[in-house]
Amino acid sequence: MPVAIINRMLKKLDDDVSGMQRDLQPESIARWYDAVVGEARRLAPAHLRERISVRQDPVLPMRFSLDVSRRAVAYLAMAIDGSLEAMPYATRLYFLRVQEALAGEVDRSLA
Repeated sequence: MPVAIINRMLKKLDDDVSGMQRDLQPESIARWYDAVVGEARRLAPAHLRERISVRQDPVLPMRFSLDVSRRAVAYLAMAIDGSLEAMPYATRLYFLRVQEALAGEVDRSLA
């Protein structure tokens, strides 16, 4: 393989990894949480809006506490679904995992 092709491949790989790292920074995740929670509150009935919140740990900035009542989980899931297309790939994977965890908690509470 010519050196130019290898250099382009390595550059592309480096750009992809750097982008994924940037998309998983606490500030980026916090911005998406703000957008998703805002959309969930907009979708939810008035009596459930204050039952949807997220808090970022000041000491461990990658740790987020999501506080959602069982009745409001569906609105949060809809907000995440609606935002996935606009999210960068790594952030999308993160929020898909959040959805999976929410579904697991709902299933456990119903059992």
